[in-house]
Amino acid sequence: AEDEVTLFERDMKEFWIQFKISYGTEQNNQTSALRDLCKETIEALSEKWSKKLKEEDLMIDKIQEYNNEILHQSKYVAEKEEQLTEIISMLNEEEEQQKNLTDSIQKLKEEVMKKMEIKSSKNKAAKEKVEQVSKIKTLFKENLGLEMRRIQDEQLQFIFRHINHKDPDKPYMCTLFINEQGDYEVTSCTPPLDCIAELQVKLRETNNFSAFVANIRKAFTALSYK
Repeated sequence: AEDEVTLFERDMKEFWIQFKISYGTEQNNQTSALRDLCKETIEALSEKWSKKLKEEDLMIDKIQEYNNEILHQSKYVAEKEEQLTEIISMLNEEEEQQKNLTDSIQKLKEEVMKKMEIKSSKNKAAKEKVEQVSKIKTLFKENLGLEMRRIQDEQLQFIFRHINHKDPDKPYMCTLFINEQGDYEVTSCTPPLDCIAELQVKLRETNNFSAFVANIRKAFTALSYK
């Protein structure tokens, strides 16, 4: 019985030794496999996340690039808006200047037209006066011994004869012209007449040229008897 117990104990020891050896080997194998799996998993995850991080870094760089481009475009747009504002302001100023210029041109045109109308009216009046003088020229010459001549600067000279009974051919002269205002203006009188200014005023008031010439002749006739 003692031998059986000893044998049993020995067998149990050997069993535990073999079990430990077997369990230890299997555990070591499992640990090694688990370690390799963990290593592979960690390496795979590391590679995956490393790739993700690189992609995220690229994305961040791209986003930063986009932000820089947006900032650049915003600055460019702001500059263009400022330039556009300046251009619009210049256009508004030019439009105002153009309007002022147009108004000035229109006003000048109106002034020129008004002056042309006045000048035309004066020319017409002057022409009528010249025609009036021409019509009575022959009559005066034939009946009053009066000769009329056009001299320099558009002046009209009247030469009276048959004034002095002692010297019928002696000339008495009066020169006048039509000024810019369209009025008659006496420039010379030979011999001088004291009443010439008064006769000129009366001519301008009445526009009666025939009466003016007749009064000049009367004045020269009265002067010849002095």
